[in-house]
Amino acid sequence: MRPHLLATLILGALTTGCASGSQRAIAPFWTPTAAAATHTLRPSPTTVVNGGYDPEAPPVLRMASGDLLDVSTVSTCGTRLLQPGMDTGTVEPAIRAIQAAVTAGTLKRGPGGHVLTGPVYVENAQPGDVLEVRFHRIDLAIPFACNSFSSRSGFIPEDFPNTTRSKIIPLDAQRMIGRFDDERGIEIPLGPFFGSVGVAPPTARGRINSAPPGMHAGNLDNKELTAGTVLYIPVNVAGALLHIGDGHAAQGDGEVDITALETALRGTLQLIVRKDMKLTWPRGETRDHWIAMAADSNLTVAAKIAVREAIVLLGDVYQLPREDAYQLVSTACDVRITQLVDGTMGVHVMIPKKLFTRRR
Repeated sequence: MRPHLLATLILGALTTGCASGSQRAIAPFWTPTAAAATHTLRPSPTTVVNGGYDPEAPPVLRMASGDLLDVSTVSTCGTRLLQPGMDTGTVEPAIRAIQAAVTAGTLKRGPGGHVLTGPVYVENAQPGDVLEVRFHRIDLAIPFACNSFSSRSGFIPEDFPNTTRSKIIPLDAQRMIGRFDDERGIEIPLGPFFGSVGVAPPTARGRINSAPPGMHAGNLDNKELTAGTVLYIPVNVAGALLHIGDGHAAQGDGEVDITALETALRGTLQLIVRKDMKLTWPRGETRDHWIAMAADSNLTVAAKIAVREAIVLLGDVYQLPREDAYQLVSTACDVRITQLVDGTMGVHVMIPKKLFTRRR
């Protein structure tokens, strides 16, 4: 996209009104847990990890189990729009400061490309526990998003040789739509979520790339994890060391060109240490569904792991025998591709709660 056209689109987005003025709170389905404190965490060169989930990164915040976290993240748009000839002056100030720290060598970068706010140390979280992340609310922080792809990435890069394209999509926070193409009348319903929410990997693995999701959760890119949902993550190191980033205003399953509607978000999360749960893979929960998740560099392997995790979940939650669970997944649950582009491909199984007509 031509730089002057990009600038025009961003400025047009800004005239639609500040997206952060629209707060979206979803009535939770869970039993409320009283929070003793609310902690605020904003992205800056000293409060982010750039490009990795790192078990050795010093925590930027410590909080008790059950406390609330008011957290903001920067967009991956920012790093793209700071390129020469594309900088319009509208990029989040935090991105400028973070990039300046990278240039100065005071902020380590890589091996991935996500700027993650954190890590957050949750008191009493130990390896083998589960961190329950309740998404109380997730709000748009800027009035535009971007989507970019090139011939070097995405699911079908061979179909777009020698191509690099970025598109700015203005966000209407009152109507909760993204204006993909005004001339053609194309609007995208918004469902903001954090594409990357994960804990540090085991210490022996060291710093890992922020792109591939895994047992630590991380870059799951699961569009179901909007406000009013829960993510359960197995803990690998003391304090869990939660990293948060990769804000999406909306995304399709698959995320086939490698980006969603990338934007900056602000959220309120409640972090609860669960000593009564044992998980191998992350697990999600919404008002209407349980979600089994898995990832692998081979899509078939990822799907098999996800189906097996769904069987385990049905046994854990509903005490269903494995044979019955296998049949129920086949007849009443949906196996979906989460994303195809992050090195390890994601698969998740949607298990409707309405199948169970008696309280467990």
